[in-house]
Amino acid sequence: AIFDRVRESADFMPKWQLEKVMRGELGADWMAKYGDFDVKPFAAASIGQVHRATLTDGTQVAVKVQYPGVAKSIDSDIRNLMALLSVLAFLPQGLFIDNIAKHMKLELAQECDYAREAQCGVNMKQVLSPYPEYYVPKVYKDLCSDQVLTTEYITGLTIDQCTDLTQDTRNYIAESILKLVFRELFLHRYMQTDPNWANFLYNPEKNTIGLLDFGATREFRPKFVNTYFKIIDAAAHKDRENVLKFSREIGFLTGYESKVMNDAHVDSVMLLAVPFHTDAPFDFGKQTITHDIQELSGVMLKERLCPPPPEVYSLHRKLSGLFLLAGKLNSKFNCYQIWQDIRTSYRYFPEDNETTTMSSNQEAKAK
Repeated sequence: AIFDRVRESADFMPKWQLEKVMRGELGADWMAKYGDFDVKPFAAASIGQVHRATLTDGTQVAVKVQYPGVAKSIDSDIRNLMALLSVLAFLPQGLFIDNIAKHMKLELAQECDYAREAQCGVNMKQVLSPYPEYYVPKVYKDLCSDQVLTTEYITGLTIDQCTDLTQDTRNYIAESILKLVFRELFLHRYMQTDPNWANFLYNPEKNTIGLLDFGATREFRPKFVNTYFKIIDAAAHKDRENVLKFSREIGFLTGYESKVMNDAHVDSVMLLAVPFHTDAPFDFGKQTITHDIQELSGVMLKERLCPPPPEVYSLHRKLSGLFLLAGKLNSKFNCYQIWQDIRTSYRYFPEDNETTTMSSNQEAKAK
């Protein structure tokens, strides 16, 4: 069911505290806005708890309620973590921990903003409307706030529950999710970057993949997407020279790195593109790509001269999760053809106005 990734052992808010949050967010008459509301949560989310409810017309919904005080503690928690790491002094300089901390702070703040997540869900439903294989739950914005999120309740099988399905079904699920990631990035510049497998629910009756939790959704700059596309396309064509060239252009490298660093970086990108090298099914169950890339990380942490582009932290986390998901399902499918389809559909994004965001365009269309 929805939010299956949660742990039933998590602490729940007592009823009085739940009611205080709901009154503060939706008003004193909050209970009347639902047809029925189970005050006992059926699951815990990462920073809140989830309740079953119905609308006044009987529609089943899931209501995510944030634990009080979570958002206010982010800055102090991260500062304390960074102070501890500084005292321990065991992190390599090439990790650029200050940049990671800055990204963590931003991402956690966004995760705590349920009003933002509601809008991201609305945006993503519109973005993915041309693709019938995906299902984004409807958001009920009049029942959403900074700390309350009400969405359509959907059911399905988690990735862990799909491991015993037929080979064709497992292939379909993994292939659809790979297509989703590439479509989000290269065709729409708008991606849900959380790699958590529980954000996907497979509905065997409808043969669709339900998508959950849009707190980590972000937009990517046109210039970043255009250049990243060139990097992956060069790697798919085994063009090491252009992988290096565009990696410098996007900001992975300064141009003054050692040959050892350049080779390690290009090798890691080439490994990422291995599934796209051959026009044949790729066996993710036997792949060692994520492990092989990790083997190169020691060299890159030691030799790196600059932090990677800020977009990379969330993007590469999503890509790593994707490869692990495909491996978990022991899937086999033709990635070469998927990339060819993306190449055909991709259109260069104008870079003359980087301040005009796609998310704002999506919001305007959604209203």
